[in-house]
Amino acid sequence: MSFVHGKNTVITVAAKDISQYTNTSQLTRGADKHDVTGYGKGDHVFGGGLLTGEFSCEGTYDNTASTGPRAALQPIVGTVVTCTRKPEGTGTGRPLETFLALVESYVETNPVADMVKWSAKFTVSDAIATTVQ
Repeated sequence: MSFVHGKNTVITVAAKDISQYTNTSQLTRGADKHDVTGYGKGDHVFGGGLLTGEFSCEGTYDNTASTGPRAALQPIVGTVVTCTRKPEGTGTGRPLETFLALVESYVETNPVADMVKWSAKFTVSDAIATTVQ
């Protein structure tokens, strides 16, 4: 087994690379479930439905960056944009995930005893294309 360090992850949203401002991200894949239980059963029977996906990322706010998360994400809240995620970094043969996503929210958090943080939440729209670079 080969372990991969998360520090090499590359995140691009609407053609803007926000990787250097991001310190955690998560891509969740799921599916709708449908109860198809018929009369006479003692247990539920389920069938799978449409696939779903959510994406989130967050990091430390940088007020000097014209390409930072505020400039890149705040103006596109409420729109569907192209996102790419390279969970093992850039390189031949490494995975690449490309998907359209609705930018649901951009949040800035200002703790009294820490750095300003930001986070963003996305809902995947349509299929996630998983290929290799």
